[in-house]
This record gives sequence, structure tokens and C-alpha cells, in this order.
Amino acid sequence: MAWTKKQLVLAFMMVVTGSINTLSTKWADEIEAVNSAGEKTHFVHPYFQTEGMFIGEMLCMLAFYIMRCMERRQRREQVEMSPSTTQSTKFPKYIFLLPAFCDTLATSTMYLGLTLTFASSFQMLRGAVIVFTGLLSVAFLGRKIQWFQWLGIVVIIAGLIIVGVSDVLGPTNYSGYTTNGIITGDLLIIAAQVVTASQMVIEEKFVLGHDVPPLLAVGWEGVFGFTIMTILIIPFNFIDGGIFAQNPSGTLEDVPDAFYQIGTTPLLLVPILGNIISIAFFNFAGVSVTKELSATTRMVLDSVRTLVVWAVSVLIPWQQFQYLQLVGFVILIIGMMLYNDIVILPFCRSKGWIRPTETPEDTEPVIAASSSSTASARIVEADKRGIDNPGSTVEVM
Repeated sequence: MAWTKKQLVLAFMMVVTGSINTLSTKWADEIEAVNSAGEKTHFVHPYFQTEGMFIGEMLCMLAFYIMRCMERRQRREQVEMSPSTTQSTKFPKYIFLLPAFCDTLATSTMYLGLTLTFASSFQMLRGAVIVFTGLLSVAFLGRKIQWFQWLGIVVIIAGLIIVGVSDVLGPTNYSGYTTNGIITGDLLIIAAQVVTASQMVIEEKFVLGHDVPPLLAVGWEGVFGFTIMTILIIPFNFIDGGIFAQNPSGTLEDVPDAFYQIGTTPLLLVPILGNIISIAFFNFAGVSVTKELSATTRMVLDSVRTLVVWAVSVLIPWQQFQYLQLVGFVILIIGMMLYNDIVILPFCRSKGWIRPTETPEDTEPVIAASSSSTASARIVEADKRGIDNPGSTVEVM
């Protein structure tokens, strides 16, 4: 069945805004501006940029209430009033505190890693979240992983290794990168996926049962995340950053220096605001795509945005073309298709090459419709009821 214009617009919006999420953050990292010490350096403020990400999440709450008001107005204008299908917004807000803490830790760590490695590697390596989420769901949710999910995990690991190797074998000192820095950045991004996977398992165990609308859930996690990051960023201005310190004060973060650089180079406002706005629109588009099309379509579109990030990074150029990285990306996609039981295995079953597999309830993966990034990523099991469905796929970053 052909897509409608609305569906095409939503799909395009998801790919574009999802790509902007990563590209705008990396663009800010790449911009050189005079700092508070009078030196012209890159804008390396990962924790400051994390605050911007949470502001984008909070905008999702605004989007939710705007959409709810529009829905109520349309309902009042109908001659025959139908019962409301919207969910209640009354739920304990504290349930988002722990997921928000995980989100804060994971996002800030990934942004720190992004300052050291390539944007395309950042996007691809986030696929490791599927591996960790699958394993944690077995340990803490009592899930059973079927053979094709194990196969998918193995293939994903192979793809991650190839992407990592492509970074190591690539040209050193390209655009200021070093081999040690790239390896450190890649490892930080992969380590952050353990935290992101923990966040998904926590949300699965404690949040889904409260029937919270997905955009509202993102908004509340943004509120808690922004609060937590604001509290943490204060001592970060005084803690020695060691090898990660790339500001005049030598601390983990230097917020006054960040504002100083923005003041000397207003161009920085473009990627910073672009990231904030794209986060909000990406989540809205993601929920809408799941509602209008399917969670499987969302995974495919999210893979497209990873390809877009890679292509833009090569064309700008922020990095040189590495065929191994492209090979690793293809293998990652194959692994995700196997894990989520889409395209490959259904085709094999239709040809009679493998027997149909019944999937008991306790074998359903936490990532029912995963993506190659999951970001910032947050994915909750989805169906097609959209914004007022607690199971709608919601992803950040």
C-alpha cells in the first residue's frame, strides 16, 4: 500500500531531525571559538550540550499538551461525542527519576565520547544497546532469548568490532583526531550503551505499568534529567578533568567558558538550538511514524538516518571514507533485522527454508522495534495506537 503525503512527511521529518541530532552536536564540537583564556579552541563542552538535549526532551511535554488540546477541540466539534481514548496524566512523577539519572549518565558519556571520535562511529556504535538490553532483560526481566535473537546479537557484535577496527585503521591525526582519542571515544560510547540498556530495563519494569503517554514520559524524563545535570554540572566546574579536560580551567566542565565562546562566536547558537529543536521534533515524528505506519518502519528509517550521518561526515569532510566502516554498518543492520525477526527470517519462512517459530510472551525482547542508534536512545515496545498508547516507540537522540 502506497504511503500518504502525511506519512511521507513524517518519515522525512524523522530521518532529517534524527540526523540533525548527531550532526548538530558534532558540528558544535568542531566549531573553533575564542575561549575565556583568549585562545581559539574547539567548543568541547559535552555536559553543557547534554543540558540542551534535556531541554529538547522537555519540549516534548509541550507538544503533548498542544496535541491533547487539539484533540479535545476536535472532539467537542463532533456532533456525536465518542468516549475519550486518551490516557490519564495522573501518575507518580518520581517513577522517571531513576530512568532520567541513567539518561543523564549515558548521554553525557556519549557526548564526551563524541568529542573524541567520528560522528558516524558515534551513531553506529550505539547499536550496541541491543546486545546489552537483550542480556539485561534475561537477567532482570526473566526474558528468554530465542536462537535468532542470539544470532542477531552475535552478528551485531561482529559489526561493532568491524566499525571499531575501521576507526583504528583509519588515518591518524585527521581533523585533529588521534588513534588513542578515537579508541577512547568509541569505548565511552559503547560503555554508555550499558547504562542506556539499564534505563530501558528499568522503564520496562517500573514505568510501562503506569500507562503514561510516550511524549509526556519523554517530557518528564527531560525535566528530571535537566535538574540532575544542572546539579551535577556545578561541581563539574571545579573537579579536575584530567585527560578529558579541554577547557582553560582544566575541569570536567566550564560553563562560563561555554557561554564566553558562544558570545565570541554566535554561530555556535545554530547547532546548539538545532539540537534542542531536532530532539523535540524527532520524538514527535517517531511516535507519529509508529502510529501511522509501524515500529518496523521506524527501525528502517532510523537505519537510514545512520547512513545519512555517515554520508554527511564523509562529504563535509569530518572523516575520510573507510570501506570497512560501511561493511560494519551493513552487518549491524543485518544483525538488527535478525534480532527483531524482520525481513530476513520472514522471507526464509515464506520460502520454507526454516520452520515458523512461535514466540511466547516471555521471549519478547525489550527492544521490540530497535534502531541502529537508540540514543540517546530510548525505545519502549510499540504498537500502532500512537501518542495515547503507553507502548508507543519513543526514542531520544
